[in-house]
Amino acid sequence: MGEFIIKMPDVGEGVAEAELVEWHCKVGDPVREDMVLAAVMTDKATVEIPSPVTGTVLWLGAEIGDTVAVKAPLVRIQVAGEGGEADAVPMAETVTVETAEQPVEKVASPPPVEIKKPIQSTPVAKAPVQTIADKPLASPAVRLRAQDGGIDLRQVSGTGPAGRITHDDLDQFLARGAQPQPASTGLARRTAVEEIKVTGLRRRISEKMVLATSRIPHITYVEEIDVTDLEDLRATMNAGRKPDQTKLTILPFLMRAMVRTIDEQPVVNATFDDDAGIISRHAAVHIGIATQTPAGLTVPVVRHAEARGIWDCAAEVVRLAEAARTGSALREELSGSTITITSLGAMGGIATTPIINHPEVAIVGVNKIMTRPVWDGSQFIPRKMMNLSSSFDHRVVDGWDAATFVQRIKALLETPALIFIES
Repeated sequence: MGEFIIKMPDVGEGVAEAELVEWHCKVGDPVREDMVLAAVMTDKATVEIPSPVTGTVLWLGAEIGDTVAVKAPLVRIQVAGEGGEADAVPMAETVTVETAEQPVEKVASPPPVEIKKPIQSTPVAKAPVQTIADKPLASPAVRLRAQDGGIDLRQVSGTGPAGRITHDDLDQFLARGAQPQPASTGLARRTAVEEIKVTGLRRRISEKMVLATSRIPHITYVEEIDVTDLEDLRATMNAGRKPDQTKLTILPFLMRAMVRTIDEQPVVNATFDDDAGIISRHAAVHIGIATQTPAGLTVPVVRHAEARGIWDCAAEVVRLAEAARTGSALREELSGSTITITSLGAMGGIATTPIINHPEVAIVGVNKIMTRPVWDGSQFIPRKMMNLSSSFDHRVVDGWDAATFVQRIKALLETPALIFIES
């Protein structure tokens, strides 16, 4: 018998180390050639590590969440014949994506699993319970005292005849340090604590959130918009849409309004390399659409929104959202946004404070639509109102420019015909 050592592979792109996010085996497990042993994650990708040999696992070189250097021993396997060593050949590469509120990784295969480790508390033996017909034996006076003191008689050992609980038994119960329980309400106290190790996807989210909030001075501007006419137009267009056309939501209209406004306010369609001190204003409008997936919040990118009409924008949003949810989105579809839209749909709340998708300088947050009374100068009338909560990098975008950007979007959405008029 020999021993075969599998080393951390070089996953490319100059990466010197990777985080271990999954084990698919444990010491003593039999493994076969090409069986996936582990998954590791870098800033660029998540890859699975297969076994190049058949044998039995003798040793694992890291725990979930550990950072392992390239070429470091990762697994030792007992094999028939002579042993050896080799770098594992990574497989099933997945891609890195960015979220609207925080950049995260979206995998093309099942996402890294957050390992949950419940703390196992030592069972506490209950005192013997002496009962007749499942009811502790005690006099009415003892029962009243127990009820007033919040003591569960089922937890008290009875030393009286036939296991009857006495006042002395209650005294002994309290002397042992047992805590009286609140008056019975059918509810029980919970004492378990669950520890969740921050690894993989959740760790990347945490790191990117810290990066965005620590390096970008945010300014958030909230404005209410009357979308009554826009909703009427949307309903009319949906009623007349062709069978092959995607049903319109408010997002395609917002996207087109943003494109029109960016022509006048190019400062918001930019990325900021704060290390190099360079602001890049982009002619192309690549709009990231925050999308909730089973793996977390991701941002598929509608590329060149400036060259797309309403129906095209709607179709692309649906296509990319589905690809993100199923893990089939390509790398270029999940990166490269120049400005982002984030929306919680019907749960959008009255206002939010969206966090900018670093290194972008602006993000537009959509809140829910509500019918509210609005004063028209002579009376209150019901109108469909929606707030936009937009955040800006205050190092790049001044407050005046931020307000001008949002006010221009407001004007277009409140008079939606203007969206279709070419300037």
